[in-house]
Amino acid sequence: MKVLILGSGVIGVTSAYYLARAGHEVTVVDRQPEPALETSFANAGEVSPGYSSPWAGPGVPVKAVKWLLMKHGPLVIRPKLDPVMWVWLLKMLRNCTSARYAVNKSRMIPIAEYSRDALRDLRRDIGIQYDERSQGTLQLFRHQSQLDGTAEDIAVLKQYGVPFEVLSREGCIAVEPALGSVKEKFVGGLRLPQDETGDCHMFTQSLAKHAQALGVRFLFNTGIDRIVTDGARVSGVATSAGLLQADAYVLALGSWSPRLVAPLGISLPVYPVKGYSITVPIKDASGAPESTVMDESYKVAITRLGNRIRVGGTAEISGYSDKLYDARRATLDHSLTDLFPRGGDLAKATFWSGLRPMTPDGPPVIGPTQYANLHLNTGHGTLGWTMSCGSGRVLADMLSGKKPDIDVSALTVDRYKHRFG
Repeated sequence: MKVLILGSGVIGVTSAYYLARAGHEVTVVDRQPEPALETSFANAGEVSPGYSSPWAGPGVPVKAVKWLLMKHGPLVIRPKLDPVMWVWLLKMLRNCTSARYAVNKSRMIPIAEYSRDALRDLRRDIGIQYDERSQGTLQLFRHQSQLDGTAEDIAVLKQYGVPFEVLSREGCIAVEPALGSVKEKFVGGLRLPQDETGDCHMFTQSLAKHAQALGVRFLFNTGIDRIVTDGARVSGVATSAGLLQADAYVLALGSWSPRLVAPLGISLPVYPVKGYSITVPIKDASGAPESTVMDESYKVAITRLGNRIRVGGTAEISGYSDKLYDARRATLDHSLTDLFPRGGDLAKATFWSGLRPMTPDGPPVIGPTQYANLHLNTGHGTLGWTMSCGSGRVLADMLSGKKPDIDVSALTVDRYKHRFG
């Protein structure tokens, strides 16, 4: 088939690669001049299937009040006269129960685990390079209450056979030696040894070149205006380069996806939740993290990417604004200097923000719509990098008429009305 993919972030490019590998004629269109220049550009760098959890969880409403009052809190809400924002927040609150958290997490871990395995296959098959490390993720707890509150997460990890280690202070230092100089600032951690790290932007740009070698055509600097339908099918996409037509269409525009399908009668509850990051040159390698350390108190991930440290965090609900706020950078600076004071040269850091496409329950939306030739691959939230290869591979199987290797029935668009109410 001829397949047109809207979006050249990590989700769009992985979809293109796997579709081309399956023998389809693929075109990718994007308003940017090259791949991965928006949300995929400078994320936290984690490939963390074991840490795949919904933001909506038990106790979050109470925690949210505390977070909003913290100087370096992980949550920011900038109220707007936007009913979509408030409906999305209400739906998220509905999912803040133990039962829904367990169900939602159980829907996220399989696609994340499958995706990590698909990423490993890519490394073996095409030798792709992206500052990868396979040394696990350490969730670091500053307070005993945080360590004591891991029971529900551990239960789900056990259910899906995800290896984990509960570590004492000394155990944390054994896997992240640089923490030895600040050992009084934490009590222990939860380590997920099979998690990985890597530069999502570097990966996506490299995979796009491999996709081009398979025949994928990229149309950059091309604005996407609307999807044109003819009865029960999509007949084309109106763009700044004219009407583009194909046999099948894949929507992988992240946070912008709902706006494009709303005129088609598809209510897609994906909303942008802005995240921030700084990228810091390593000053002292012995004082830098070995892999990813998740500072649980501030929900900040500190990741080693080659000769750089990527520090990512914050959930800012402020619509489609990409404005950079100095207060958000202060949180990232604080977490890094508090845990790895010798590691990076903050004076040379770069500051960035991206709009994460989040569903109120957590899992992404992957699969067909009410239009026979329109598929979605969006709503991955903070886990687009983690879930990208698996999502692209599953989608390629669906469009090729093959049964995916894993059961994704709970993620398909047919189910989202049930999921979101």
